[in-house]
Amino acid sequence: MQTWPGRPYPLGATYDGSGTNFAIFSGAAERVELCLLDDDGAEERIEVTEVDAFVWHVYLPSVRPGQRYGYRVHGPHDPDAGHRCNPAKLLLDPYAHAIDGQIDGNEALFSYTFAQGEGGELNAMDSAPHTMTSVVTNPYFDWGHDRPPNHEYHESVIYEAHVRGLTRLHPEVPEEIRGTYAALAHPAVIGHLQDLGITAIELMPVHQFVQDPHLQEQGMSNYWGYNTIGFFAPHNAYAAYGSRGEQVPEFKSMVKALHEAEIEVILDVVYNHTAEGNHLGPTLSFRGIDNAEYYRLVDDDKRHYFDTTGTGNSLLMRSPHVLQLIMDSLRYWITEMHVDGFRFDLAATLARQFHEVDRLSSFFDLVHQDPVISQVKLIAEPWDLGEGGYQVGGFPPLWTEWNGKYRDTVRDFWRGEPGTLGEFASRIAGSSDLYEHTGRTPVASINFVTAHDGFTLRDLVSYNDKHNDANGEDGQDGEDHNRSWNSGVEGPTDDPQINALRLRRQRNFLTTLLLSQGVPMLSHGDEMGRTQGGNNNVYAQDNEIAWMDWDLDEEQRSLLEYTSRLIALRQDHPVLRRRRFFDGSHSASNGLPELPDLAWFNPSGAPMDPESWEDEDHRAVAAFMNGEAIEEPDERGRRIVDDSFLMLINSGSEDLTFHLPGPDYGDSWVVAVSTDPESDLAHLHEPDAALTVTSRSIVVLSRPPSQSTDEGDEQEPTRHQDR
Repeated sequence: MQTWPGRPYPLGATYDGSGTNFAIFSGAAERVELCLLDDDGAEERIEVTEVDAFVWHVYLPSVRPGQRYGYRVHGPHDPDAGHRCNPAKLLLDPYAHAIDGQIDGNEALFSYTFAQGEGGELNAMDSAPHTMTSVVTNPYFDWGHDRPPNHEYHESVIYEAHVRGLTRLHPEVPEEIRGTYAALAHPAVIGHLQDLGITAIELMPVHQFVQDPHLQEQGMSNYWGYNTIGFFAPHNAYAAYGSRGEQVPEFKSMVKALHEAEIEVILDVVYNHTAEGNHLGPTLSFRGIDNAEYYRLVDDDKRHYFDTTGTGNSLLMRSPHVLQLIMDSLRYWITEMHVDGFRFDLAATLARQFHEVDRLSSFFDLVHQDPVISQVKLIAEPWDLGEGGYQVGGFPPLWTEWNGKYRDTVRDFWRGEPGTLGEFASRIAGSSDLYEHTGRTPVASINFVTAHDGFTLRDLVSYNDKHNDANGEDGQDGEDHNRSWNSGVEGPTDDPQINALRLRRQRNFLTTLLLSQGVPMLSHGDEMGRTQGGNNNVYAQDNEIAWMDWDLDEEQRSLLEYTSRLIALRQDHPVLRRRRFFDGSHSASNGLPELPDLAWFNPSGAPMDPESWEDEDHRAVAAFMNGEAIEEPDERGRRIVDDSFLMLINSGSEDLTFHLPGPDYGDSWVVAVSTDPESDLAHLHEPDAALTVTSRSIVVLSRPPSQSTDEGDEQEPTRHQDR
């Protein structure tokens, strides 16, 4: 085959319309062979002779999109020195834009024999028939008039979803495309998201991942996908139309369709480790290319991997080549695939240049100065499994965080844990104690009550304990401390009172989440009462346990409608999604009394005092949010004047009478939301009125601005009363 020298950049396989340039980094290699595979598995090996700064490159004028390829890297196999080259293993290109196939768990994938184990003689069996292959892709795509929706953080409502789980059972999606990118782009699925009112969908891992052989042997699979091997390649099993590069335009078409619906696409990305695992794992890509450059090894034992992720390895975040890989990958997904942001799995590991978590590490420096990456949504899962890994509130400006303290506190408060009222108030007010000291605002907090990892919302109110028998691990997997309460009976029941309580409690969580300051994140299916039967760790359940069931009963339909109304209420009123923390500022005009931007009251109507906050048995509070004290203009510079709201919150086990504030706070109050669907509260209430709030419920009242707006003010329309 004719070969030209090619170029060292960009890395990967780049088709230019005439041929393809191949470039791969390896500082350990002594020889590199590019291997082209045809449809029957026959392999043509091409010696790569050009090397610039450890980048091996060649240009093949005859290679077109759809060509499968891999590499064989000749070099030292000396695990004690950190080197694990083995030319018997066909290796994936770390920069491959598409990957075909899946591994089968065969012994040939490993660099040791199962009989001798790691440390025995080198396994020279050819892995090519048992591994995945890289694919040359066509970079050209008609994006038309695609543009990012660019929702501001404070306007955002994020929906965490799984490509397969969301769409696998949808009755309006053609069966042949269910569970794929094409299904997610189907009008029926997009219509559900639009009707719900979310602004962004956060997709669980769609980077190419590896199926774990031990799960396959048990008839299960890696459903969640936190096992990445290709940081540039859309996962091929989610493609409806093929895996020889077809997954790329299918993914792009999905993004384009979501953008047309004004929905952003955020990817859950796993840059902290790879699917090659520890020293006993297979040799698929990075390990055989340059093990010591890609992975963090134990300082005094380079045979073993330093692991802060619980998966066997961690990427070496002080390596310039690892940093380049991550930054190139992020830019690729933004510029070529048009995604709008990222959620970084176990992000504390990305801050570990050495042992400690360093919020000023090279990774964050690179992100902050990058003109492309710094402009999209960046969300950290702010912990890992290493020492000092819990970093909620510890990430630098520009970053937002999954607020694990919000999740824990809100769960504890609503299950009646004593002494939680004060922290609950702080969490729903935006968690200024966590974020304000670094110059961040309420939107630094990604608020959530449930996520993929743990109970669904319905299971949170239906189970005290996990029920993970289907996982085959004797109940040893999954979180033991769920902060859940089964409402009186473990699991499903026909008791109407318990079912009514469970519905009310789900509405409590949703109301708390969607009316808290910060950015709310819903877990897919919580809006319509999805259950996993008490399984809090469905990582291996690619079946009906984890998939969304779209066959809704009356109760589920009512919960879906209620969730949509809550999101609409939030979107209609800036006071419920402020861009700045409450700071005690006041509003007053036309001779009216000054009112604070936020005020807390006892059920008696008296202001909360220190003794009330510290009372461990105190489980009720009223929160006044002043719509006339929003200290930021809108996008056109006009002062925002909004309705004011009063939240009456009762997490106690008894009904409770609340006394509304006096006329200084408003002439009349209207019930906007009640989490008790059986409540017979009057619609309109006067100042100082007494309202009975059902046990374990919330009532949200509103009133219009107490003054006529001045010229230059922007008054928000009051639409929620008609919903």
